[in-house]
Amino acid sequence: MEFQSANERNLETIPVGELGIIPLKSCESLGKKIDAHIVQWRQERDHEHLGSPLLQTYSRNSYLVDASVPRFGSGEAKGIINGSVRGDDLYILVDVCNYNLTYSLCGYTNHMSPDDHFQDLKRIIAAVGGKARRLNVIMPFLYESRQHKRTGRESLDCALALQELVSMGVDNIITFDAHDPRVQNAIPLHGFETVQPVYQFIKGLYKAAPDIRMDADHLMIISPDEGAASRAIYMANILGVDMGMFYKRRDYAHVVNGRNPIVAHEFLGSDVGGKDVVILDDMISSGDSMLDVARELKKRNAGRIFICSTFGLFTNGLDKFDKAYEDGVFFAMLTTNLVYQTPELLQKPYYTGCDMSKYIALIIDTLNHDGSISELLNPTDRINSFLEKHRN
Repeated sequence: MEFQSANERNLETIPVGELGIIPLKSCESLGKKIDAHIVQWRQERDHEHLGSPLLQTYSRNSYLVDASVPRFGSGEAKGIINGSVRGDDLYILVDVCNYNLTYSLCGYTNHMSPDDHFQDLKRIIAAVGGKARRLNVIMPFLYESRQHKRTGRESLDCALALQELVSMGVDNIITFDAHDPRVQNAIPLHGFETVQPVYQFIKGLYKAAPDIRMDADHLMIISPDEGAASRAIYMANILGVDMGMFYKRRDYAHVVNGRNPIVAHEFLGSDVGGKDVVILDDMISSGDSMLDVARELKKRNAGRIFICSTFGLFTNGLDKFDKAYEDGVFFAMLTTNLVYQTPELLQKPYYTGCDMSKYIALIIDTLNHDGSISELLNPTDRINSFLEKHRN
């Protein structure tokens, strides 16, 4: 359904410029999937202006632009684009969380940090040299999005990063499930979209448990803390089910590992007894909070527990999830392929991946035609038709 509506719009309009997609090495596999979708659509699309000189390169075997960021022995690097991008509508993809990539630094092996990835993104933008028609950055995990507000004498890294990108000529920044969307106030005159993967999560839940019943009598959406309440409210309202929330009671008299330790998770909401429960958050970092919430729900006699998170970072490994799954704390865990997924994670019996490549391809294809992506950002109609098909 979503493909047909986008396809109908894109039959009539001339693209902004020749499409070019530059996936940095951190986003290589996702970039190839996105490219394959767009190649297929444009080969099948009978565009009414296909004979126009403006559409000579509309249907191609690939829209990927060959670019690289080689490094010197000192660890310094440079961005290189091997080909022309003059007049192109460029989409640069970067996964700042991909710690699997390494480089040599004076004989030592360094794993790439978010800072390294962000610097590589700027190097590629600098290599474009202002020759592109339009520059768009797709950064699924927004760089420094956890440092989005000032609570003391501290830096505002996310706001600075956004301002730095637009000062380099970036027109649009597309991210997913931003930790705090209000950070876009730092660049009020430029394009900033934060996309919610709720539709993909709902499809993933049916994949993980085909017998799941998404109604108020059998399902409940839980926010693990007050910061995630808005996304839980959105999903609960779309499905027409109840929503509950935990809030973290912290010990503000002590600081452990840079933060105030959590004393207890207090629950606000109706009875979860016997119901399937979806715990929804933007990211799983260490996973301690998410598993604590799942255990609290089990104490309240919840049924199956589904952990849904846009970004699975798993900063302390998967052992604690393995043990929690064996102990029956949760039934399934869903994350997206917007950040690096380890081969170990993909093989876990409790894991269900949500592929976002088709969704991103739709956004790129529509934006290249200068079309509105409001339907793609608000998937209510698609979710309702999907649920109706399953319920019937």
